[in-house]
This record gives sequence, C-alpha cells and structure tokens, in this order.
Amino acid sequence: MLPASHRLRRSDDFRRAVRSGRRAARRAVVLHVLAQADTGDAVGPARVGFVVNKAVGNAVLRNRVHRRLRAVLATRLPDLPAGSLTVVRALPSSAAASYDELAADVDGALGRVLRP
Repeated sequence: MLPASHRLRRSDDFRRAVRSGRRAARRAVVLHVLAQADTGDAVGPARVGFVVNKAVGNAVLRNRVHRRLRAVLATRLPDLPAGSLTVVRALPSSAAASYDELAADVDGALGRVLRP
C-alpha cells in the first residue's frame, strides 16, 4: 500500500505529469515521470498516481491491475526522485499480465525514464 503522502490526487498534478513529464511505454503500462526540478515545487516525497480505464476490463480486472501496480510501485518508491510526479497508465494488455510481468514492465519503463 502506498502511504498517503506518496499518492497523487489532484487532476492538475496528473495533467502536469502526463503533458510535461518524460514518457516510456512497455507492453502493459505507460509511465509518465515529471522530475522535481521540472515541477518547481518544494522538495517533498515522490508521488504516484494510477490510470486504469475501462479498456482494461470490468471492475474486477481493473481493481486487480490497480492493486498489482500499486504494490509494484510501493517497493520502487526509493528509486523515484524526491518531489517527482509519476503517473502509471495501464494498457488493456495489463489485464492478462501476471504480477511479475507488470513488475518487469514497470522496471523497464522506470529505467528508461530515469536515465539521464
């Protein structure tokens, strides 16, 4: 579970991360990361938000994908830059992906986005 201080909640933050952040796509997910230097905010914890729309499947599948992605990102919080905004968008193929496949996709996308 992500601590409350690490959750992205405001739609403006989601919009900023998606429009201005660096993007990396994999088979099951797309990551958008806006580093703290780009946000202009005071240094705070890295914040993460999730987008799992109806194209993924019914409510049961969407909730399963959301829980899995949340668990994956909770273990990767120390790898994210302080003050960064991260949006994880699940693609329809994420419904059939296992936890390990989702973790591999997130790791690959993070490695690409966080590379200088």
